[in-house]
Amino acid sequence: MIKLYHGSNTKIEVPDLLHSKPFKDFGRGFYLSADKQQAWDMAFQKVSQTKEGKAEVTEILFDETVMSSGDLKVLRYPDYSEEWDLFVLANRNKNNVQPIHDYDIVYDPIADDGVTFQLRRYEGGVISLSRLVEELKYAKGITFQYFFGTERALQLLKKL
Repeated sequence: MIKLYHGSNTKIEVPDLLHSKPFKDFGRGFYLSADKQQAWDMAFQKVSQTKEGKAEVTEILFDETVMSSGDLKVLRYPDYSEEWDLFVLANRNKNNVQPIHDYDIVYDPIADDGVTFQLRRYEGGVISLSRLVEELKYAKGITFQYFFGTERALQLLKKL
């Protein structure tokens, strides 16, 4: 079992998909990090953006072995790559009908906070795809996130 963290401007009693927003890195889903500080940073950012609530970090237990069981549709990106960039770009593209995939879980590096700005620069031809990979690397070093995009995946989470 691994302990994961979700940062928000509200306390999470039961993880769900209803409160998630579309057009995030992997679309509508519940996002978690193994890095508690990163979750706190996200919580403070959310409060700053919405001007509502207070910073909260919810702790969740997850049995990572289910990701290799073959019972779930799982996508893994072990590092930043052009393929990863294009997947994030497609999920964040508001012209695409959501969702663009049906993965239960996506495990990948967290992008830096300037994702939208950098994606626009790439789409506008200002930077190359290889430069986009470099621009989206998380400034504090590689940190991974877990995306839970289906009710089936959410059932595997145990709130602490």
